[in-house]
Amino acid sequence: MTSEDKVIEIRDLYKYYGERRALGALSFTIESGQIIGLLGLNGAGKTTTLRILACDLLPTSGTVRVGGVDVVSDPDAVRAKIGYLPDSPPLYPEMTVREYLRFAGKIRGLKRAQLTQRVDEVIQLTELGAVRDDRIATLSHGFRQRVGIAQAIVHRPQLVVLDEPISGLDPVQIVEMRELVRSLGGEHTVIISSHILSEISETCDRILVIGEGTIIADGSEAELGARWLSGMRVEIVARHAAGADLAQFWESIRRLQGVLDITPREPREQGTNLLTFEVQMDRDVRESVVAFLVERGLGVLQLSRSHRDLEDVFLQLSGSAAVAASNSNQGNGQGEATP
Repeated sequence: MTSEDKVIEIRDLYKYYGERRALGALSFTIESGQIIGLLGLNGAGKTTTLRILACDLLPTSGTVRVGGVDVVSDPDAVRAKIGYLPDSPPLYPEMTVREYLRFAGKIRGLKRAQLTQRVDEVIQLTELGAVRDDRIATLSHGFRQRVGIAQAIVHRPQLVVLDEPISGLDPVQIVEMRELVRSLGGEHTVIISSHILSEISETCDRILVIGEGTIIADGSEAELGARWLSGMRVEIVARHAAGADLAQFWESIRRLQGVLDITPREPREQGTNLLTFEVQMDRDVRESVVAFLVERGLGVLQLSRSHRDLEDVFLQLSGSAAVAASNSNQGNGQGEATP
């Protein structure tokens, strides 16, 4: 990866609030066009990291570059490269959606000739056409989040930073927001902060797990699962024959080579003679499990990796980080000294 491909370069970043270490040592790079999930428990350092990237906070020490530009030496140039949606969108409720986006474009340097066209483009991209002339004060929370993303991308930034973009949304709005965020990938590099496991899994190409102010794991969901779990879990939906002996069926699957356990789950869909169950494996034996089901006359309707894989990784990593931080604090007496 060349330096031109690196949108974010962070090296040995520390941030202290008095004597309390919020970040450090934090190091990672992000390539152009990726959608990155910054995953961590509340207080892990996610928002502090994003605020430093957005030039809203100064680091205590270390190096942070966005598009090759240092956030300390030239913050104005960095801000021009970034679109930022904090956890509370920076909106003016008395303005209409169109007025606000024109204002956001002007302060980001868009000229009159391109302003109208670009505002219309982001209104279409974020599906705000139905409320373009409504005052922001009258909008639902979901539409306000969309306006927040629209203002973050109106100047075509290289990097889009979203802090908990689905916070407070209902299930339908979450799905819509997920599709919107995915649509930003490619033209923009996107980094999303969240503590919601399923959302990071569904939306992001790569996951950075942050704990106690440092990166404790880095990779795709599959890579993290392979690295931190002894096996894998899959969820299967299948249709069985009427009157089938399910107790014998469960026991037969448990005896398959490579299968550690099987757990029936609540059905995810309505239908006659449907089974939903989770199979825990010590290695990838999905083909033999499916072959067994078909041989027994079951119709396999769905097979997918379980979200519990990511959940287990997250819990293991977060627990390990907390223990390491506790041991470090005990060894240091009261707290860490500023590097």
